[in-house]
Amino acid sequence: MSVAVEVVIGVAVLALLMFRQLQTRPVRDSGVRIMLILGVIGIVETVQYLDKHHGGPTIYAAILGSLVLAGIFGVLRALSTRVWQQDGQVWRKGNWVSASLWVVAVAAHLGYDALLLHGRGDSDLGNVTLLLYLAISLGVQRILVAQRAARLQPGGPAPATGYGQFG
Repeated sequence: MSVAVEVVIGVAVLALLMFRQLQTRPVRDSGVRIMLILGVIGIVETVQYLDKHHGGPTIYAAILGSLVLAGIFGVLRALSTRVWQQDGQVWRKGNWVSASLWVVAVAAHLGYDALLLHGRGDSDLGNVTLLLYLAISLGVQRILVAQRAARLQPGGPAPATGYGQFG
């Protein structure tokens, strides 16, 4: 897949994730399907890239470090997501901070890879691993939001400000 196509797909997926982040949705609507699709495509693209470029320790370190960044941003977005119970259903909704963290996360991913691999000829690694990065970040966020939802007591009031919320 060409770098231009990967960038267009990455931007489209980012827009979808940001849009979904701002919607009020039941927590049971886990989004596992999109996470699995992104993860499978991301793994396939990463493996194909590594087969062609015979990744050395620096490339593997770049991938691992980038996936750690994905997890960190997943935690931050989970903390910025409001979770509450209403009418026997647990709901979640992100805010402008949650949506903004998606953009910052992608910039951090691409910037990290560019800085680490500058001048090595592996500068497209960030584009190739973007879908895997998004899947990991989304997965961490989903797990943490689900854990917060599980702690809510049945019939409890909707919190005006909740555990770990931003703005």
